[in-house]
Amino acid sequence: MITIYSTPSCPWCIRTKDFLKQHNISFTDIDVSKDRVGAMEMIRKSGQMGVPVIDIDGEIIIGFDKQRISHLLNIKA
Repeated sequence: MITIYSTPSCPWCIRTKDFLKQHNISFTDIDVSKDRVGAMEMIRKSGQMGVPVIDIDGEIIIGFDKQRISHLLNIKA
């Protein structure tokens, strides 16, 4: 399961979601600018207030780390 904690105005959030869509990978997007519970969950999981925060089966990635995302999802470059 993949969850992305993001905001609509964050360019790195958009890049992260576009990257996953390009590889036909489904994800849940939580807009932390509107979802207070989601924002608190993101902070609890990552210790961070910045976005994007990506949760891939419990592995937390802060920012658009294409290499780590690709590795965890077995995406070939």
